[in-house]
Amino acid sequence: MSTTLLERLKSLHPQSIDLSLGRIETLLVRLGNPQDKLPPVVHIAGTNGKGSTLAFVRAIAQALGKRVHVYTSPHLVDFHERIVLAGPHGGAPISEERLVDCLERAEAANGGALITLFEITTAAGFLAFAEAPADLLLLETGLGGRLDATNMVKKPALTIITPIAIDHVSFLGETLAKIAGEKAGILKPGVPCIVGRQEQESLDVIEARAAEIGAPLHVAGRDFDTYEQQGRLVFQTESRLLDLPLPRLSGRHQIDNAGMAIAGASVIFGDALAQSALEDGLVSARWPARLDRLPLGALHAYVSEGTEIWLDGGHNEAGGRAVANALAELDERVPRPVHVIWGMMDTKDAQRFIAPFKGLVERIYTVPIPGEPNAFAAGPLADVARLEGFEAIPASSVQEALLRSTSGREPARVLICGSLYLAGHVLKLHAG
Repeated sequence: MSTTLLERLKSLHPQSIDLSLGRIETLLVRLGNPQDKLPPVVHIAGTNGKGSTLAFVRAIAQALGKRVHVYTSPHLVDFHERIVLAGPHGGAPISEERLVDCLERAEAANGGALITLFEITTAAGFLAFAEAPADLLLLETGLGGRLDATNMVKKPALTIITPIAIDHVSFLGETLAKIAGEKAGILKPGVPCIVGRQEQESLDVIEARAAEIGAPLHVAGRDFDTYEQQGRLVFQTESRLLDLPLPRLSGRHQIDNAGMAIAGASVIFGDALAQSALEDGLVSARWPARLDRLPLGALHAYVSEGTEIWLDGGHNEAGGRAVANALAELDERVPRPVHVIWGMMDTKDAQRFIAPFKGLVERIYTVPIPGEPNAFAAGPLADVARLEGFEAIPASSVQEALLRSTSGREPARVLICGSLYLAGHVLKLHAG
């Protein structure tokens, strides 16, 4: 039922993205302003690392016994994933009945007016979160920050701005400074903000906005630092040094994401934050399709025995660089032939994404993304890879690419990457 309802709601605006606060502000007023009745909110913006940082904060809070709501986008397999309601066992995606109820109430209040799907589902999410008990709501922006529908929360408990990179240029601008200006729109007077590692151009914009409105900043590399030392994670401030286990999530970039989460949890929970909760949170945090090694499942039928299948939804230059670096570290520890299966939306800069993989991969297999009209066809995407000097072979599907990548060869390491939409498709296939 929710699928039909979502399709109907999509038709309320000819554009899927139209950044503005006027439409959702009107709708929220008609719904009784549920955004003013939420549990304490952590509002997270940035280009890369939002979801992983959120996952760490969630795991740390739950290790403290806190009940946590979560709002993220896009979903991977099922729309219900976007709205997670707190519960006695860590919370769960919103039920079909509850989702339909909240969406129908939002639809009725909207009265057929122009509104995007993200705006009306954010309003429905606010209804669900306001009406279910929790200690914390982790709220991820959809796009940008300043004009994002989630920015209707007037006084969050904390904001977090993860690393900013060039992405969504048609909506946010073509320079780091312009994009940072949009992300810095989530800053609120008197509300502390955790700022991840940034290019100086981005940091200057964030610091200027914070000074203008009086938002205290905790900046990575200045007010706190996180690094790996002798197989452990070290978190350090001027007055504190923590020795912690490495995060469960793979890749060096996850150490920085964990650092932002530790800094954020320290602000939110203060003296109540036990080191044991940090330890539990780091090793239990889970965030699918972020350099995620797939357990044995349906897709392993298409590869030779012993082949590793990894999945990552990163889709911009910084995301490509982070995954390539993580692959290089894996290869240093356990060398294996590396093959990439790559699909991507044609709105993304494919050349910049794939360039960091030079020297790491033997071959690239390009694939379409089923059901996505704005995805690259396999042929043109292979042409992009060849221009970058890769051996690239178009394939009609992920299954075909897997078969061809390991046929008659020793066990390999296969990375499927380039899009969260592709990642969601892969997870469905893998579940069988």
